Amino acid sequence: MQSIDLNSDLGESFGPWRMGRDSEMLALISSANIACGFHAGDPAGLLDTLREAAQRGVSVGAHVGYRDLVGFGRRAMDIGDAELTADVIYQIGALQGLARAVGTRVSYVKPHGALYNTIARDSRQAACVIAAIRAIDPGLVLVALAGSPLIEQAQLSGLTVVSEVFADRNYIADGALVARRVKGSVLHDPELIAQRVLRMVTEGRVTAVDGTDLAIKAQSICVHGDTPAAVAITARLREVLLRAGVLIEPFCAARSDHD
Repeated sequence: MQSIDLNSDLGESFGPWRMGRDSEMLALISSANIACGFHAGDPAGLLDTLREAAQRGVSVGAHVGYRDLVGFGRRAMDIGDAELTADVIYQIGALQGLARAVGTRVSYVKPHGALYNTIARDSRQAACVIAAIRAIDPGLVLVALAGSPLIEQAQLSGLTVVSEVFADRNYIADGALVARRVKGSVLHDPELIAQRVLRMVTEGRVTAVDGTDLAIKAQSICVHGDTPAAVAITARLREVLLRAGVLIEPFCAARSDHD
């Protein structure tokens, strides 16, 4: 029977500023990409989200990003090698400490926002992220944009890589995501999204904005947790996949601090 991971970006609230509906999303997903304080998140909020993820048996990943709270990590940055490598190590380490405090462990790393899109094709910054992961824990899985050069680069370094597709984002003909500043880059219709993802999972195909039919490898599906319809989208997506006989399970099982 076919299976797929369903992930979402969580832990993005900051003090009194609330972002997303973490508790409701954790009831629907199999993996949680938890912010690490650079693009979003504060320690107390992160601890709460990690604690509930542990209670629900949801796999936890470090959602590392640029140091950009104001821009929510969605602004591209030209950062030197040493600084970027250290920043990624720092973020993973911080989340590892919080996770350990609630009895769970970080299983993977998924870069966030502009960092995610940059390293998909920028080999220099990609090498920094890869080096950071290998330095702190080479057993961590890297989540990367399906079809991107980053996948081979990371695999050649010895990392295990999972190919990710996006439920609520449009693609361009070369397999990259449509830039967020472009109208229509983000999808909102739960039924449209569910049928689109079902095709990605069962046929390995997706239609780009220009009508190009792309081959795409889906090992994990992301639904962004900060969109208003995130819970409705994820619930409908989960329902459609399960009805089609596709199991929802993490690409790496949740790890306790005792593993």
